[in-house]
Amino acid sequence: MGRRRKGRLVDGVLLLNKAAGMSSNHALQRAKRLFFAAKAGHTGSLDPLATGLLPLCFGEATKFSQFLLDAEKGYQSTFKLGVVTSTGDAEGEVLHEADASGITREQVVEALARFVGDIEQVPPMYSALKLNGQPLYKLAREGKEVERRPRPVTIFKLELLDFRPGPKAEVDVEVFCSKGTYVRTLAEDVGQALDCGARVERLHRTRSGPFDVANAISLDELEEERGDGLAEHLDHHLLPPDTPVAELPALTLPADSGYYFRQGNPVMDPQVYRLGDEGDMVRVFVAGGESPQFLGLGELDDEGRVAPKRIVAAAVAS
Repeated sequence: MGRRRKGRLVDGVLLLNKAAGMSSNHALQRAKRLFFAAKAGHTGSLDPLATGLLPLCFGEATKFSQFLLDAEKGYQSTFKLGVVTSTGDAEGEVLHEADASGITREQVVEALARFVGDIEQVPPMYSALKLNGQPLYKLAREGKEVERRPRPVTIFKLELLDFRPGPKAEVDVEVFCSKGTYVRTLAEDVGQALDCGARVERLHRTRSGPFDVANAISLDELEEERGDGLAEHLDHHLLPPDTPVAELPALTLPADSGYYFRQGNPVMDPQVYRLGDEGDMVRVFVAGGESPQFLGLGELDDEGRVAPKRIVAAAVAS
């Protein structure tokens, strides 16, 4: 008999504004304790140095966290020129220093422009990518370096916000990029293009998919709000479990069709033909009660049916 999971069965998405100095997993565990949640997961880690938006999924919402892992991201960052570190950021060992006082704003703008669009990045050794089941950062801590293949990413926007010249000039940038982009690697590549080296001095995630850090809350704010009260007092901060897939079309089934869908059966519905093409994914709801209940994700076929692809354990309000 399996061990019973400790905590409440609570479902939803929390937009957390992570503070500097803690790992994403540490932030997740603190939030999980505050909500006394039985199940939780994050949607793509932030480095300990980094701050900003870290969406956390609770309960049934964890089934859709991959959609946020795959989402486009937005950052504001400061690159310090003239210094190269082992980690690509301010937490690493300094490997090389140079005088960046000759770098001009015009040169920075030109260098940034080279990295807009479809590019390739070599993932850093200090990353969570795995080789034979071993995270690269563990190998890096052992002083080992392995060959990493370049990976395609897309930089949709790389805009200069401010430039402060000097021997260790600083460059403030805004970045919008595809999943899998390492801003640390971007800083290093920009520094190499300027022939002086660079590292990330500050990194703040502003967006993840449809979410904005302006709507996020910090752990300190959550702790102050809860105080000695019940975890349920914080539930109003949770977005519906289908939030990670909110951009997908919605299909509301009648009660009888909803029953069979939840049993794992494809069901016919006249709305299918207007929602998309064969293979498209939709959010599936069942009518009833004060509002439709979210059942999970379904895939459309060319016979007017929707087949279950990922079902929540129990219908939840959206």
